[in-house]
Amino acid sequence: MKSTRSRSRSKSNRNRNQQGGNVVNRVFDSSGPEGKVRGTPQQVIEKYNQLARDAQLANDRVAAENFQQHAEHYLRLLSEAQREQEQRREEQERQNRERQAERDRERAERQERESNQSAGDPGSAPQPDIPAEAKDEDSDSGLVETPESKAKPKRAPRRKPKPKAESDGGGGDQPEAAE
Repeated sequence: MKSTRSRSRSKSNRNRNQQGGNVVNRVFDSSGPEGKVRGTPQQVIEKYNQLARDAQLANDRVAAENFQQHAEHYLRLLSEAQREQEQRREEQERQNRERQAERDRERAERQERESNQSAGDPGSAPQPDIPAEAKDEDSDSGLVETPESKAKPKRAPRRKPKPKAESDGGGGDQPEAAE
């Protein structure tokens, strides 16, 4: 005896559980009076309409009506799926419009807060750019001067020592050291 587990994995059960989803692109296996018709709902509709025309040309009104009823069934499935897709699309568009409106409101509030803050606080107003050449080192920047920030005085550059004059051994320009 087969277990129920292997039976649940059969192809027919899988197809039965997939009723949701995108019906417009789903492939159907239709067992019509002339055998199986396989394809998307649009393809199945076209096939049954063609079979109905062929039956009508063969003067088989019963078969033509039967094929037309099969085509109508898939036409209803297709139109229902398209209607649901349109509703989902409209709902998403509505949600997107609401989200965009909320973002616009938040942006306007933020800009209003920023403009109110800048109007009340002159320190937050945009400051003019001062070119580097125009800045004075001696100008008061408003900062407290600390020992680390004080500029160290520049030393005078070292001079090269004068070359010593050659002396004759006698009294020259320089006095001799007394002992």
